[in-house]
Amino acid sequence: MDERMAGEMKEKVMYKSFSMELGGRTLTVDVGRVCAQANGAALMHYGDTVVLSTATASAKPREGVDFFPLSVEYEEKMYAVGKFPGGFKKREGKASDNAVLIDRVIDRPMRPLFPKDFRNDVLLDNLVLCVDPDCSPEYTAMLGSAIATCISDIPFDGPCATTQIGMIDGEFIINPTNDQKQVSDMQLTVASTRDKVIMIEAGANEVAEQTMIDAIYAAHSVNQEIIQFIDRIVAECGKEKMTYESFAVPAELMEKIQELVPAAEMEEAVFTDEKQVREANIQAITDRLEEEFKDNEEWLARLGEAIYAYEKKTVRKMILKDQKRPDGRKIDQIRPLAAEIDLLPRVHGSAMFTRGQTQIMDIVTLAPLSDCQKLEGLDENITYKRYLHQYNFPSYSVGETKPSRGPGRREIGHGALAERALIPVLPSEEEFPYAIRAVSETMESNGSTSQASICASCLALMAAGVPIKSMVAGISCGLVTGETDDDYIVLTDIQGLEDFFGDMDFKVGGTHKGITSIQMDIKIHGLTRPIIEEAIARTREARLYIMDEIMAPVISEPRKELSKFAPKIDMMQIDPSKIGDVVGKQGKVINKIIEETGVKIDIDDDGRVSVCGTDQAMIDKAKSIIHSIVVEIEPGQVYTGTVVNIMSFGAQVQIAPNKKGLIHISKLADKRVGKVEDVVSVGDEVTVKVIEIDKMDRINLSMRPSDLGTNK
Repeated sequence: MDERMAGEMKEKVMYKSFSMELGGRTLTVDVGRVCAQANGAALMHYGDTVVLSTATASAKPREGVDFFPLSVEYEEKMYAVGKFPGGFKKREGKASDNAVLIDRVIDRPMRPLFPKDFRNDVLLDNLVLCVDPDCSPEYTAMLGSAIATCISDIPFDGPCATTQIGMIDGEFIINPTNDQKQVSDMQLTVASTRDKVIMIEAGANEVAEQTMIDAIYAAHSVNQEIIQFIDRIVAECGKEKMTYESFAVPAELMEKIQELVPAAEMEEAVFTDEKQVREANIQAITDRLEEEFKDNEEWLARLGEAIYAYEKKTVRKMILKDQKRPDGRKIDQIRPLAAEIDLLPRVHGSAMFTRGQTQIMDIVTLAPLSDCQKLEGLDENITYKRYLHQYNFPSYSVGETKPSRGPGRREIGHGALAERALIPVLPSEEEFPYAIRAVSETMESNGSTSQASICASCLALMAAGVPIKSMVAGISCGLVTGETDDDYIVLTDIQGLEDFFGDMDFKVGGTHKGITSIQMDIKIHGLTRPIIEEAIARTREARLYIMDEIMAPVISEPRKELSKFAPKIDMMQIDPSKIGDVVGKQGKVINKIIEETGVKIDIDDDGRVSVCGTDQAMIDKAKSIIHSIVVEIEPGQVYTGTVVNIMSFGAQVQIAPNKKGLIHISKLADKRVGKVEDVVSVGDEVTVKVIEIDKMDRINLSMRPSDLGTNK
C-alpha cells in the first residue's frame, strides 16, 4: 500500500471525541467514527455502556399524511450483556415492552421540537452495544438521540437534554446506579430545553408534591450543563440544517373557510359535552365545504387539516380568552364521576370507574408466584414481574370498527403508567404470596383513560382482597397557552378535545400521602415552573376528591378475605437441603403429592414452599405430607402409614413418601403372632411408633399397643 492510499484511509477514519463528567461517571461522544451515511450519528459511551444513536430522514416528504412521521427505535441486543437470546431461533425478535416504553420516553420530549409542517420521515434509532449495569443504556440512548439529531441536517429546535433523579434517605441522586435504583424512593426522568421543562416521567413511593417539584428542577439544572456540552459538539460537528417543503395549510384556504363558516357557527359546533354531537356538527360543516370546493382539488386535499386547525383555534381562543370549556365546565371542575365493584360474579375482583365519557372496567386475577411473568432483557436485576397491569383500547370504545391487532405502543405505555402508580402500595411477597394481574378494558374513551385505569384498578384490587397499603387515584391536567409565558390556563380533567387541541397532558397518580406516578406530554417547547407547580397542585386536589367522595363510599379498604373463586395459598419453610427429598427422583415424589391432592406446589431455592389450591383440606393434606417428608425421624414418634410389603419376618410400612420402616413380626402385637398375614395385609393403614434408628439408618417400628400406649 503506498503512502498516498494509507494517508487517505487514515483521513477517512478520523473522528472527534467529546467528554464530560455526568453523575460521577464519564460521558463520551464519538462523532464521525461510524455511520457516515446517516444524517447524524453519535457513538455514546457512558461508563462501559455503549449505545449507537443515529438520526436519518427521507429525502422527500411522505405523501398522503397530515402529521410529522417520526419513528423511534430502541434495540436491545443480548450480546450487550453477554447472553444468548432465548427461544428456538436464538435471535432477537419483537421489541420488548421495556424497549417500547423507552421508545416513548425518547419520542415525547423530541417530537414537539421538530417543525409542525415537516412531512419527511425521520427515524431515531438506538442500538445497545454494551451494558454497564451502573450506567443506564436507556438514559444513554435518550442523550444520544438528542445529540445525533442536533448535529444532523434535520430541522430541529434543540438542543434538549435528559437527566434521571433518584432519592435515598431524602437526598437526590443524579443518574443513580443500578443498586441505588433498587432502594430509591423515586425514579424520575426529566427532559429540558435551555429554558423550560419539556418532559417528566416518574414513579415514586408516595413522594410529597414539593419534594417532587424540587427534584424536577434539580434535574433541570443538570440538563443545562448537558446542553452546554451538546452546544460544543454542534459547534464543531453540526451540519447546516436542510431546507424542506412546508405543508402548512394555505392562508387563502383558511381565510375562505372562515368566511364561509363564521366564528360563532364554529363555536356552536364544538361547544358541547357530547362527543358524538360535536363530531356530527363538524361533519356537517365538512360536507358543506366539500361541496363548496368540489372544483378545487388542491383545497379539497387540505380541507381536513384546515378544518382541524380552525376547530383548534376556536377551542383555544374560547378557553384562553373566555375561560369557557367545550362541555361548559369550570376550569377546575371534574366531569361526572361514578364507581362500582363486583360487576363480574366469578372473577377474583372487578370494578368500573367512569369519568364523563371515559369508562374503564378492571378485572384482577390472583395466581401463585410461579405464574409471574419471566423477563428476558438487559437489566439483570429484573428477571420477573409479580404485578402486571395491562390496558386494552378496543375500537368500539370510540365508536369505530378497527379490528384488534393486539396492544400497540400506546396501550403498552398506558398499562405501564397505571402499573407504576400502584406498585408502591402493593403488599410484599411475604405478606401476600400471589402473582397479581390487573387488566383495564376501555369501555368508552374521551380523554385520560390511563388515569381512569388507576382508579378502576385500585378498586378492583381492594375488591379482590389484595391488602394494598393505601388507596390510589389518578387525574390529568391540560394547558392552553397564549403569546407570553404568563398567558395560560391550566385545565383540570381534560377530555379528548382539550387534549387534541391543548398544549399539555399532565397525568399524576398518587395517594393521600403523595405522588406515585407522573407522565407529562406537551406539544409546545416547554413549561415554566409556575405551570408545573399549578398542575401538580390541581392534580392533588382532584385525586383527593376522587378518593374521598367517589371511591371510598364504594369500598374504603381491602376486603379481609379473598373471593371463594380465588386460589388459596399457604406458605411453609423447609430446610433447603431437603428440597431434593420433596421433589424426588425425576419429580416422582412431588408429582404424586400433586396427583393425590390436586394442589399446585412451588419451591424456591431458599426452601420456601408455596401450596396453592381451592380446597383448604387438600392444601392442608399436601402440607402434612411435605412436613412428614422433611421432618427428622426420631425414636418415640408415632406415625400413620401404609403397609407396602409383607415378608416372613415382618411388614414394611411407608410412613412418609420417601421413608419406610420395618415392623418385626414380634412387634405386630403384644401376643405371639404366627404369620404376619394374620395381622396385616398390603395396603392396610396402620399406626406405628419408631422404636429405633439403627447404625445403618434403618427405621424399626412397632404396632404393639403396649408400645403405642393404647393397651388397657
